Amino acid sequence: MDKILIKGLEFVACHGVMPEEKVIAQKFIIDLELHKDLTLAGQTDDLSNTINYVHIYEEVKDIVENNSFNLIEKMAEHIAQVILEKHLIEAIKVVVYKPNAPIKGRFDYFAVEIFRKSSENNL
Repeated sequence: MDKILIKGLEFVACHGVMPEEKVIAQKFIIDLELHKDLTLAGQTDDLSNTINYVHIYEEVKDIVENNSFNLIEKMAEHIAQVILEKHLIEAIKVVVYKPNAPIKGRFDYFAVEIFRKSSENNL
């Protein structure tokens, strides 16, 4: 299956379970894989036959910056559901990275990865 890869979307927002995470913004990084047959887009060179990256970026930005989630699992699920509802794609993989989690210790990041399929059978 063809994929559109969108990597390293970076946002600053207030998400987390700890009270300080609700008021002190931290960095979140989002990676997406949009599964879609890209044959027609490759043949026609027409944007209307693919997914407009600008729309995806703006939708993810709105979700991350204008909501407050306790869990990055919920954030990933919400991103997946919104994109699946708004775009003709077969499936989506969402990875949410939380590099500045309030944990004492050394680490690169904590992250969740989810994979969801469209409920539409006609894609």
